[in-house]
Amino acid sequence: MGKIKEFFRVEPHLENEKDQLYSPSKLAMKTAVQPKTNYEEVVYNDSYKGNDKKVLILGTEVGALEMKNGKKFLTGNQPVELFVPMLHWQKAGFDFDFASINGKEIKIEKWALPTEDVAVMRIYGEYRNMLEHPLKITDVLKDSDKDSKYIAVYIPGGHGAIGDIPYSKDIKKVLLWVIKEDKLLVSICHGPSALLALNLGENKKNFPFNGYHIAAFPDSNDKLLPSIGYLPGQLPYFYGSKLIDLGVTFANKLGNGKVHQDRKLITGDGPMAANELGILSAKLFLQELYDEAKESLQINS
Repeated sequence: MGKIKEFFRVEPHLENEKDQLYSPSKLAMKTAVQPKTNYEEVVYNDSYKGNDKKVLILGTEVGALEMKNGKKFLTGNQPVELFVPMLHWQKAGFDFDFASINGKEIKIEKWALPTEDVAVMRIYGEYRNMLEHPLKITDVLKDSDKDSKYIAVYIPGGHGAIGDIPYSKDIKKVLLWVIKEDKLLVSICHGPSALLALNLGENKKNFPFNGYHIAAFPDSNDKLLPSIGYLPGQLPYFYGSKLIDLGVTFANKLGNGKVHQDRKLITGDGPMAANELGILSAKLFLQELYDEAKESLQINS
């Protein structure tokens, strides 16, 4: 069977035999990884001109995710999902802080980098050092208040996200702060698995996002990925069914570029959604600043 899979190029690529670490097969790479993205440069005429508002990006430290069969997948955050929205937010005038649970390097699926996309590779180079040396989430929490410098929180996808983000009480604290302070929350693909952290030690009847609709990578797609050698085995769990059990509804059935807004939660289903997600959220960030300024003027008048 292995020879047949190798012939049809669906055998996952063995990166490290000792650690049983795999990256996607040649077939999966050909179908899922493109040299350029669908990034569309947009001019935001009302872009932010200050220097004190940022997007807080919460990344994964998981670079090797163990499958049910014991094999490991070379993963991290998906670069298209991370960098394409950042390009829009940067054009809209915002900078970034990066944080991970323990302050360790945020892992990137480097095999998925769109190496011929000049804009993406530029912003990757610009923030690479910050990704390798992120803030620790507990340190970010110390400075969180209503007048925080963060206009929004972003949780990008990539399979690595399901390996640590949903289990973190510190992620839970950040999300509770987002809810309390009525901040914008943006996420994509497997990033919405972070919402599971809100149920840690809680009764599911109290889940804050019960009744919400999201666009995210569906379990049905994840279950098919081993058949094309994208994953070296089935995932340890499927986050989508867990969210559905908590009252969340998926607005998409496939992962083909769906973006959805439900109140202040803005989500996309995968890499093809990254451009539209970036445009929509950039406009919402700017509208948020306008509303804050208008409210401040009314209070002071």
